[in-house]
Amino acid sequence: MRPLVLCYHAVATGEPQRLAVSGESLESQLRSLLRRGYVPVTAADAVERRGRLFHVTFDDAYRSLVEALPFLSGLGVPATIFACTSYARDGRPFDVPELRDDAITDPEAFATMDWAALRAAASGGIEIGSHTVSHPHLPQLSDAELDRELSESKAELEDELGAPCRLLAYPYGEEDDRVREAARRAGYDAAFAVDPGRERSDRFAVPRLAVYRHDTSAGFRFRTSSLLRRLR
Repeated sequence: MRPLVLCYHAVATGEPQRLAVSGESLESQLRSLLRRGYVPVTAADAVERRGRLFHVTFDDAYRSLVEALPFLSGLGVPATIFACTSYARDGRPFDVPELRDDAITDPEAFATMDWAALRAAASGGIEIGSHTVSHPHLPQLSDAELDRELSESKAELEDELGAPCRLLAYPYGEEDDRVREAARRAGYDAAFAVDPGRERSDRFAVPRLAVYRHDTSAGFRFRTSSLLRRLR
């Protein structure tokens, strides 16, 4: 059985952060996995190993994650944050077109981690991966634009954090043969998509289960059940 890789975004309550889960839901979900015998592992282990394992990822590097990180550390659950470098430069609200109106309404709810916050997270044992420079729809880019988004984000993360950037998460979970090849060419070790129903051995399209506010305890348990995942 392939490991379960969870994809979260912000950790907050209330609107307009519709991508978020509450801190209480995050705790409940992770404790549920631990009670059911899932073993928390690093991202590298989630790519390389098989078994009843799980890894936690967060896309977009929302500033609200900062308060959740000590809980993860205390629980012994490794995590990876995927950051867009253009947002890390100033920590501005995550205002991609799909979320722009919400970000204007409540910019604090969409504020992102700047380099200082990402360095602090990395020093606490959180792995920081690339979510590209600007969070575009990668399959829609030209070859030159695609290479720039993947290579420049990797280089800037390594320069700012002083550590290799080994992992990539595709914005919107979107990838195809050309995008995966570009990720290999850029020098990543692995890349994460969002498609738990797709079985693929390609380490450049590691499937993740996206978790959102509407996921109830029962729904989360069903979606992460071993039987359901074996049937996919």
